[in-house]
Amino acid sequence: MSVKKLIGIGTLMFVVAMTTTLALRARGQAAPQAPRPRVPSTESPASQAPPPTATPQTYPQAQIDAGEAVFQQNCAFCHGRDTGGGETGPDLTRSAVVAADVRGDQIGPVVRGGRVDKGMPSFSLSDQDLAAAVAFIHDQKTKADSEQGGRQHVSPEDLATGNAGAGKAFFDGEGKCTTCHSATGDLAGIAARLQGLTLLQRMLYPAGGRGAAPVATVTVTQPDGKTVTGKLVYRDEFTIALRDVAGRYRSWPTSAVKYTVNDPLQAHVELLGKYTDDEMHNVLAYLQSLK
Repeated sequence: MSVKKLIGIGTLMFVVAMTTTLALRARGQAAPQAPRPRVPSTESPASQAPPPTATPQTYPQAQIDAGEAVFQQNCAFCHGRDTGGGETGPDLTRSAVVAADVRGDQIGPVVRGGRVDKGMPSFSLSDQDLAAAVAFIHDQKTKADSEQGGRQHVSPEDLATGNAGAGKAFFDGEGKCTTCHSATGDLAGIAARLQGLTLLQRMLYPAGGRGAAPVATVTVTQPDGKTVTGKLVYRDEFTIALRDVAGRYRSWPTSAVKYTVNDPLQAHVELLGKYTDDEMHNVLAYLQSLK
């Protein structure tokens, strides 16, 4: 069963849909779907119920509100504004520490001592601020536990369902990824820099990541034989558009000109339409092994 069916979350579907749409509009090409045999994958943590709260607790609303402010200032960057997890911090509503906590007896030592091995620094919060943050975290867990259906957050564990060996085979073989990439070159240590959904986004469509992405260029030959070269801005079956060296936006009907596109990311665009769910997560698992 595919991960998308297992975790039932909109975020992953949104990523794939958006990257495909961007690819078609900016790169102007779609690859046909090709059915392939699937390899069974393991169950995602997001398909399982979060650990239950050992000791149910209630807190005054004023304390919860104060705790939200403390959390946003100190914790939201990693754990998300709603404690549901971020790019580098786990979903606290699924944390065994939070589930076992009784008014800060478990959370407090983690906050004040940190978890350096996992990239979490220590925080010197006052007793009042710590108690308020604990109240907010428990309130968010109570809300999350009462929600029907799957969670909307994607943790790295949710995506860790692929087979790294199968991913390497696809990477080296059918995917032709070694044409441009190397596990010991540009991808060396990639798993130490990117994890989970962030890495999946970069894998599917590198132009959507942070930093400078390779630029697709196009050369248009006009009816009078003159050529114009520039950065590809838009392409579909009716229109080709570019921004020339002077920064001007120029477009033509595709039926009136000839054009040649040079796109460093074309291979990624073509793979978007060819990946099966299992292949996608197998390649992700292989990339996650490159630490």
